[in-house]
Order: sequence, then structure tokens, then C-alpha cells
Amino acid sequence: MSRIWMALGALLCLVSVAMAAYAAHGLDPDRASLANTGASLGAWHGLALIGAGLLAERRHGRLVHIAAACLAAGALMFCAGLFVRALTDSSLGIVTPTGGVAMLVGWGLLAVAALVSPQR
Repeated sequence: MSRIWMALGALLCLVSVAMAAYAAHGLDPDRASLANTGASLGAWHGLALIGAGLLAERRHGRLVHIAAACLAAGALMFCAGLFVRALTDSSLGIVTPTGGVAMLVGWGLLAVAALVSPQR
């Protein structure tokens, strides 16, 4: 499972770089700002997923996987919401803020997972 988190993290970083490039060359400044926010947070959370995958290999606890799932789902929802808004000027409604909350929960769980004794 840890390799899945690392692969998802790498793919999230890939999409983030692609969206940042498109924002720089194909969007007006207001929409580019939204896309760049999504790309920036997507890239950071992609790196966090890679780190969570590495921690999961080291700690062998379920809590790391739960944290990674929250980070992945949250980044997907949050970034997708911003990307859709930047590209189409339509909103996904509650999806974007829900993704933001999921990312916050993921970071909190990741902190706890790093501090507690690993489950065997």
C-alpha cells in the first residue's frame, strides 16, 4: 500500500506541474491565480504522499495509511475544485472546502502517526 501512496503523490505532482504550465501560458491572470493555488497545494501534498508512503514502510501502522488517504482524497477534491473553477468558471460547491478539511485532518493524523509507537 505504501507504494500506492508514493505513486499517487508522484502523479499529483505531475498534474500540478502541468496545470501550472497551462496557467502560465493559457489562462487569464484571475483564473491563473486559482490554477496556481491548486497546483501549488497539489505539489506540496504530492510530496507529502511520497513522505507518507516512506513513513508507512518504516512504521507499519494503519494510522499512516489513514492519514495518507485523507491527504490524497483532500488534495484530489481541493485541487479539482480549483482547477474546475479556473478552467470553466463553475463551482463544485462543497467539494473544495471538504477537500481542504480532509487535508487538514490528514496532516494532523500524519503528525500523530509519526509520534506514536508503530502498530504490529
